[in-house]
Amino acid sequence: MSRQSDWVDDATYHMRLRLEFGLFFIAVPVLIAVFFPPNWMFPSLFTFTAIGIILLHITPGFAWAELRYNCRNWTWAELAAFTLAMTAFCTTVVMTTRPDVAFRMLLYRPEFLAVIWLGYPLLSALPQELLFRSLFFRRYQAILPKGPAAYLLNASLFSLAHLMYWSWIVAAMTFGGGLLFTWAYRKRGSFFYAVLLHAIAGNIIFAAGLGIYFYSGNVQRPF
Repeated sequence: MSRQSDWVDDATYHMRLRLEFGLFFIAVPVLIAVFFPPNWMFPSLFTFTAIGIILLHITPGFAWAELRYNCRNWTWAELAAFTLAMTAFCTTVVMTTRPDVAFRMLLYRPEFLAVIWLGYPLLSALPQELLFRSLFFRRYQAILPKGPAAYLLNASLFSLAHLMYWSWIVAAMTFGGGLLFTWAYRKRGSFFYAVLLHAIAGNIIFAAGLGIYFYSGNVQRPF
């Protein structure tokens, strides 16, 4: 009887996790993208982030101190290679899709770009990594697929969270970023490295001029 009771308890727990997971990572981003006006997006995202941080905090077995684990499990050479590759990639994308905005902020509003570079790591990269790496893999580990499928699911939902911008460029870039940041978090075991790569990628995106695709004022829904 005890084993059967434990099985029922586990099944109920997993069902609750799946429901919570679906609401948080699928339903909410779609609702924000489809129904919320662009000027509501950032307040909605702040609320979404706050809820996610609370869920992470109450996750059984989670401790904030673990975010420091393996914080130096990377090399400067690796980081330099990533920075160069990301710069080349963003330059190619912006020159192909919107050459009129290429490096415009860097050239004409460097002081504003400096503010973005200072704020983005703490206000955007860090919260996103808390939700899509720590919360995703710590709280929902029991219901995630095994192996590479978990990476693909994570990257897909990270891309879905950016549906609000209604841009295939944003979708593709965030999917690729999701794979990379998940690799840093899972394979290197370093939350810090995931945040660092995310911060560098985001800052290069804005410097290159691709921030135009991540600006709510430019959102045009296809309906």
